[in-house]
Amino acid sequence: MPEQEEQLVLAGDEAEVLLQSPAFTSVIDETVETAFQTFVNTEPDKSDERELVYTHYRAIVDVVNTLKQRVLVRDSIVEQQNGDTSQEEQ
Repeated sequence: MPEQEEQLVLAGDEAEVLLQSPAFTSVIDETVETAFQTFVNTEPDKSDERELVYTHYRAIVDVVNTLKQRVLVRDSIVEQQNGDTSQEEQ
């Protein structure tokens, strides 16, 4: 396996550990809930505050999606390698 693929697989492994961590999930869920509550309880005329909370929420979602993407990349690499290995054995 080329070094770059090894690094991507390792990044996927690390991302999966985080995504499966109850502590990480709890923090993410609490942060999202807090952002949502702040957003809906902010006065409509305070658009600066609402935009800041929305941006904060989007950043959290981006972090989680980046971690999920790393897992998908890892899975794709492993699947491709398993396919290549199966074809070589035939």
